[in-house]
Amino acid sequence: MDAAVNPAMRAAMQPELRLLNDWQHGFPLCRDPFGELGTQTGLSRDQVLITLRLAQDDGRLSRIGGVFAHGSGGDAVLAAMAVPAHRIDDVAATVSAHPGVNHNYLREHHHNLWFVMTGADRSAVDAGVDALEHATGLPALRLRMLRPYRIDLGFDLGGDTARRPMRAAPATTTPAPLPTDLWPLARRVEAGLPLVERPYAQWADELGQSEDWVTERIGSWLLQGRLKRFGVVVRHHELGFAANAMTVFDVPNDQVDACGRALAEQAGVTLAYRRARAQGWPYNLYAMVHGTHRDAVMAVIERVTRDAGLARHPRAVLFSTRRFKQTGARRFRGWASAPACPPMVIPVPEVPHAHAR
Repeated sequence: MDAAVNPAMRAAMQPELRLLNDWQHGFPLCRDPFGELGTQTGLSRDQVLITLRLAQDDGRLSRIGGVFAHGSGGDAVLAAMAVPAHRIDDVAATVSAHPGVNHNYLREHHHNLWFVMTGADRSAVDAGVDALEHATGLPALRLRMLRPYRIDLGFDLGGDTARRPMRAAPATTTPAPLPTDLWPLARRVEAGLPLVERPYAQWADELGQSEDWVTERIGSWLLQGRLKRFGVVVRHHELGFAANAMTVFDVPNDQVDACGRALAEQAGVTLAYRRARAQGWPYNLYAMVHGTHRDAVMAVIERVTRDAGLARHPRAVLFSTRRFKQTGARRFRGWASAPACPPMVIPVPEVPHAHAR
């Protein structure tokens, strides 16, 4: 599908768009989830499965699975490198080749290559970043999460930007780590639901448990806040949201939580969180805005900066210009040590030049 899908085209995709939009949260935890989706969209179960498989094949659907809360288990760190222009392709390929990297983007800044390293624990994550520094000869900023204010709650795909949040901002308390005996189920939730008639039964058979045990555990994780959501995880670029910007602010430590909570309440903000500062990187508050074009994103950034009381604080706006890798995290699935990280070509679409300026 062309990345430049406009709202009118998206509106004509019903009920296909509903399958990708309406169940980003609240995906059915029942024996026949795809049949339930069919009942609510006027499709048969087979039509639902065919539609979702096609969306997965063409990249619009990443997976149907869970987004775990910060602190639920495993570890992750946001990292950034300042890569010379002539080395971008090679360094990006090396970073993307590491199995612990689940996001890897080029952004408009001196620190231009931004990636997320995930792993089973902090030592694995640190070792992964160490390996990439060694393989590329470049140092990386390591910007650890300190407090989430709005993390991956999904947003309505019907407008140019996220016109409204799909849910209220979550509590900022950090859940206790998931017991290791539940990691086998967590690995499956992280990887994504199989697109078969009885997906929870397949997981139950693999785990030696009952189907009810599987759905009850997922439901309890949602109630406990271990899972921020369980549902459809889309790739926004393929659905027309080809412009995204990470805005970072330098806010005094005694004010940052109030500003972060205010950011999380703003329409148009898809992610908001506090991270540790680093040498040469003074920013500690982050907000993500996704949109169909750059002007729409900038309009949201200006509005939320004002309305969240951030206009007087230093900021930088880092638009994404290329996406090299986007996959699910590997907090519970882990990955084998890969110190060499040989370069490889990752065929992914670039953001059109008109959106990159």
